[in-house]
Amino acid sequence: MKKASDRKIPLNLQCGLDLVGEVLYGKWKIRLLWFINQGHRRPSQLNKKIPDASRRVLTIQLNELQQHDLITKTVYPELPPHVEYHLTPFGETLIPVISAIGQWGDEHEQKLRKLITAEE
Repeated sequence: MKKASDRKIPLNLQCGLDLVGEVLYGKWKIRLLWFINQGHRRPSQLNKKIPDASRRVLTIQLNELQQHDLITKTVYPELPPHVEYHLTPFGETLIPVISAIGQWGDEHEQKLRKLITAEE
């Protein structure tokens, strides 16, 4: 994760939306949180759930979610290495929000599809 001094555009954290955007910005972060909550905790499981994302990008976004205290990473000392991710209590507070956004998307699916495909 970039430090504030490494950024081309300075951080603007004036309101809750700015803060949420900073923590959740990233194409796969919301899905990662949702799938971890659903029980898909190993990197290989997450990769299968999000096949369009590269392993590298998922790793970067998982690390950022860890740095923002939304998930924890447990490494089990066995061969081959076994890694699992879990939501923190702080991360669990986002699940109702993600659920509401998903429900909104489902309710407006047709309109959203038309708008998105019209842009192409």
